[in-house]
Amino acid sequence: MGAHVAVQVDEAELLARSRADPECFAELFDRYFAALHGYAARRLGGPGGDDVAAETFLVAFRQRDKFDPRRGTVRAWLYGIATNLIREHRRAEERGYRAHARAAAEPAYNVDLDGADSRVTAEAARDRLVAALADLSAGDRDVLLLVVWGQLAHDEVASALGIPAGTVGSRLHRARKRLRAALDDDNPMER
Repeated sequence: MGAHVAVQVDEAELLARSRADPECFAELFDRYFAALHGYAARRLGGPGGDDVAAETFLVAFRQRDKFDPRRGTVRAWLYGIATNLIREHRRAEERGYRAHARAAAEPAYNVDLDGADSRVTAEAARDRLVAALADLSAGDRDVLLLVVWGQLAHDEVASALGIPAGTVGSRLHRARKRLRAALDDDNPMER
C-alpha cells in the first residue's frame, strides 16, 4: 500500500486557474472563509462579519484577474479586501467601541460577591482596552487587528494595506504602546 500525499496547489496558480475554471475559486473560499469571517466578526461584531466575509469573496472573485502575485500572497490580498470593506463600516465600528465605553461608565450591580474583585478588574481592563482601540487612528487599528486577529505577518499586512513594511512595524509599535499605557493606567484595584 502506497501512501497518498495530497499536493496543495499554489494559491496564486489556483487563482489564475479560476479565471478559466471558476470552480477552482471554491478551494480558496474553503481555505480562507472561516479565518476571514473570524477577523471580520471581531472587527465589526458577529453579524457584520458574515456580510464582510461573504462580500470579500465576491469582490475577490470579480477582481481575480487583477491579482498580482508580485505584490503579495493571495491570503494578504484577501485580508486587504476585507480590511477595505471594514473601512466602509468604520463609523459603525467606532460607534460600537464608544458605546461600549459609555456603557462601561454606568455602574453594574451584582449580588454575587464571590469573585467580584476579579470581575471588576477584568471588566475595567476590557473597558480600557475597548476605549484605547477606539482612540487609535484607523491605520494603527487596522495594522494591530490584522496582526492580532488576522494573524498576518508584517509583510502580509504591508501587502494587504498597500503600505511599506517599515510602516507596519511603526504602526504596530505605536498601537501596542498606546494599548499598554491604557491597560497600565488607572487600575481601579490600585486605588
